[in-house]
Amino acid sequence: MKVVVADAGRTLIQVIDNGCGMNPDDAVLCFERHATSKLASAEDLHHILTFGFRGEALASIVAVAEVTLRTRQADAELGVEVTVAASENKGTREISCPVGTNIAVRNLFYNIPARRKFLKSDNVELRHIVEEFQRVALTRPDVAFTLTHNGKDIHVVKPAPSFKFRIQDLLGPAVVGELVDIEASTTLAQVQGYVGKPESARKALGNQFFFVNGRYFRSPLLHKAVMKAYENLIPEGYTPSYFIYLDVDPATVDVNIHPTKAEIKFEEDQILFQTVFAAVKEVLGKVGVAGSIEFDNPEARDIPVMGTRFEDYRPSSVPSGGVDLTFNPFDQMPGQAGHDEKWAGHDEEWAGHDEEWAGSDQVWGQESRHGRPDRPSYASFVDKNDNYGALFEDRTLPTTQILIVQGKYILSQSAGGVMAVNIRRAQERLLHDRFLKALTANAHVSQAALFPVQVPVGVEGRLLIEEHAELLRSLGFDIAPFGNDTVVVSGVPEGYSAQQGVVEGLVADLLLILKDEHSALPGVMEQNLAQQFAVLGACSASPITSPLEAQRLLDALLQSENPEFTSAGKRIIAIIPVEDLEKRF
Repeated sequence: MKVVVADAGRTLIQVIDNGCGMNPDDAVLCFERHATSKLASAEDLHHILTFGFRGEALASIVAVAEVTLRTRQADAELGVEVTVAASENKGTREISCPVGTNIAVRNLFYNIPARRKFLKSDNVELRHIVEEFQRVALTRPDVAFTLTHNGKDIHVVKPAPSFKFRIQDLLGPAVVGELVDIEASTTLAQVQGYVGKPESARKALGNQFFFVNGRYFRSPLLHKAVMKAYENLIPEGYTPSYFIYLDVDPATVDVNIHPTKAEIKFEEDQILFQTVFAAVKEVLGKVGVAGSIEFDNPEARDIPVMGTRFEDYRPSSVPSGGVDLTFNPFDQMPGQAGHDEKWAGHDEEWAGHDEEWAGSDQVWGQESRHGRPDRPSYASFVDKNDNYGALFEDRTLPTTQILIVQGKYILSQSAGGVMAVNIRRAQERLLHDRFLKALTANAHVSQAALFPVQVPVGVEGRLLIEEHAELLRSLGFDIAPFGNDTVVVSGVPEGYSAQQGVVEGLVADLLLILKDEHSALPGVMEQNLAQQFAVLGACSASPITSPLEAQRLLDALLQSENPEFTSAGKRIIAIIPVEDLEKRF
């Protein structure tokens, strides 16, 4: 199947397949309301395996666009072309075309300007197309799929031997590397698929898929079953990836409860809930949260069983080593012992220096066999020069009286007692002020990463970052697309950590923020964005480890217009009175 899109669907949406095609009569009737070729008898109503049977999609599309259909069956010499616009048949003719069906939708909403005006931006509309394309491609690994936008290939996937290979082709090897297989079989349903390891869970929603009888659907109930299986294994607010395929009796499924067929109804939904929960819980128990010993691995080394013969493995004797506690390696310099003859040849030279050395005997404290002092040892030099250690002393200001508690709080003396500052909230306050200024006055500061970091984000993530490129640039992010599904982070705002592991998590959080709709009133939108990015930056900021860094943070905080509270109203500074301290003793 090939999907061709121009201008995010505004100009063209074309779907081409090499299936069985349609005969001329069905080609004309398929555009009529409530028309369908999927039902041959009343019993077929209870065995629907497609997106529905009401035949409203094509009828709705031809009402607001210009549609051309070309189709041919394998046993026909010629195909048929049907042109429809504004629900009116513009013509039908025989043509030469390949076997299969080719539907081209042009000039969407050309006859409803008001509706066309309310279309989202090209990046948003294209993301919706990519999402739907991936959902369909994940259901049929045996079929090749191609998605092209404005002449550029976005996805080109060949037939795959399994669902996991198709996931890798669409979402990348990084996603597949985090998955483990699940499988369960009951009289109600067959469950198979893949779930992510607990350590790979992310804050951002993404890569959560349910499929039933070969088509995608959403299910808050089954999502809750998966999350319950991960209970106490992942942090609150995190969501694992999962790709779960269900095979059930079509008679037990109602596929027509949602206009877009995105949700369905199961007759035995509670039993299915328990089935999915048990399947996921079982595989998580097998993989474990930590590594385990593979007792069934034939290549594993045998662990000797000591038993009662433990003494046979004990050494017969224990070596003993002597330690000279009075040894000083600096008392005698290397090679000093063999220099007696050298010194003996210079008696006359040293004779004139006796008085000079005599005055130094008190310094060096010993004389050699020739009446001259030995060369001073390194140890005596260090001991006698008290100022030598000043070269390595702590250079922090002596007047700074700051204590950092577990990297979370800063304690400092104040006029009324002890001032306690929450470090993360202080960083959040400063970042909020900086981002708000950047959003309103376009004054940003960016720090370049030592090495640019490549982060795979998928096609949707890349489109999302491209859509908000100007916003991210105004905040100090330097993020550029790299291929179809990867971005390169070359710079982050000042105060953010530029380490590779932190940047990867930062991009995932960025996508979560950017997915929110920011259509609030002017002023409110900037406040909301500044608050979200400030929280993100405070969580990923480098830790405060020295009193000098803490002093700089306090100085910057006290210069803020509101140093006592964050933008969300949480307290930053607390004063502990001396009276409260005295009550503790």
